[in-house]
Amino acid sequence: MQTLNTLSTPEEKLAALCKKYAELLEEHRNSQKQMKLLQKKQSQLVQEKDHLRGEHSKAVLARSKLESLCRELQRHNRSLKEEGVQRAREEEEKRKEVTSHFQVTLNDIQLQMEQHNERNSKLRQENMELAERLKKLIEQYELREEHIDKVFKHKDLQQQLVDAKLQQAQEMLKEAEERHQREKDFLLKEAVESQRMCELMKQQETHLKQQLALYTEKFEEFQNTLSKSSEVFTTFKQEMEKMTKKIKKLEKETTMYRSRWESSNKALLEMAEEKTLRDKELEGLQVKIQRLEKLCRALQTERNDLNKRVQDLSAGGWGHLPDSSPEQRPGAATASQEQIGEEPGPQAPSSPRATEGLSCPEAPNTEASGQSGPQEPTSTTA
Repeated sequence: MQTLNTLSTPEEKLAALCKKYAELLEEHRNSQKQMKLLQKKQSQLVQEKDHLRGEHSKAVLARSKLESLCRELQRHNRSLKEEGVQRAREEEEKRKEVTSHFQVTLNDIQLQMEQHNERNSKLRQENMELAERLKKLIEQYELREEHIDKVFKHKDLQQQLVDAKLQQAQEMLKEAEERHQREKDFLLKEAVESQRMCELMKQQETHLKQQLALYTEKFEEFQNTLSKSSEVFTTFKQEMEKMTKKIKKLEKETTMYRSRWESSNKALLEMAEEKTLRDKELEGLQVKIQRLEKLCRALQTERNDLNKRVQDLSAGGWGHLPDSSPEQRPGAATASQEQIGEEPGPQAPSSPRATEGLSCPEAPNTEASGQSGPQEPTSTTA
């Protein structure tokens, strides 16, 4: 309005308004174009934002799954550690109880020996010797128990290894189940027998523990009856010798079962090697069969060509064929040789026989049969 007031005539004012209006129109059009470009960029940014949100949600889900798996693994590891600690504590408590029990019994023996020092000086020495011997026997028995526990753990590990090997063998020998089913059943029976023997060994262990409890009771009776100490000691020694014999038998049985498992594993490996060799032999036989099929096809085609030519010779006459037959037959022979890809063995003598058939027109049938003779021995029946 200030610029319009400066102008004097209305025409000048209208011209100024028109110029201003044209400038505003151009600015409006430019702003609309920019608006459209910005809208396109905004739509692209929204699409990228949605895509990024989807990827972010997937990453969050994967992260949550991984965190849950890690927590489960931590819980499992903690539970395993706690179980191991509990087992170790239980074993230590058992050992402490056994040692405390024997220490209490030894303390009682010492008290009784102190009470009867004046009366039984000779018996005191004998009882001390017996106590030392009993300590040695107890230590030996504890060592044997530890050895038996180690043997059982070793057997459990061997069973786990054997189970894993059997699973691998079953996966590898699914294709040859029909051939090796008997051997597999035999191995499974041996595995069942070994498990049974392990159970029997565990039962024997419990039985030995019961015998140990009985021996402790007998030891208490021995305290009450010192006069019969020599007889009880001899009986105890005999029973301990029996125990040693039983433990030796168990060790022998463990070695026998270990050797059986090793032999079964060797048999499985040999079966796998035999399978690979048979597969290789089958591949070689298949290649040979393909080559023989190619040879048979080439020979059949050549035989058919020769039969057709013989029929033409017998039906059409001999005047117009002598020039064409010796040139065509070597070509057929070379074509068959090219199909077979080997040296022509029995097909080479076809050309001289053809020339002989052309030279003697009185016996065309015999020479035709002679041409098809070395190629196939059953041409006469055909």
